Amino acid sequence: MVKVTLWGSLADLAGGQRDLEVEATNLRELLSALESDHPALRPQLARGVSVSIDGKIYNDSWFQPIHETSEVVLLNRLEGG
Repeated sequence: MVKVTLWGSLADLAGGQRDLEVEATNLRELLSALESDHPALRPQLARGVSVSIDGKIYNDSWFQPIHETSEVVLLNRLEGG
């Protein structure tokens, strides 16, 4: 299981839960599990989110590995230069 921290308004979409645990080994599995377990997150996930894994931001790196010991934070998509 991977512990995921939801940042900002994303926690509201998960019933106010800021910390979740999901079964995932990569970013694609993580997002799929979150969508399945918390359907209210689907619209935001479809628009796009950023995921911090051990302090590095990923947007579309679907097969980026995630380990049980990884620090994972889900944020509204970060854009810009």
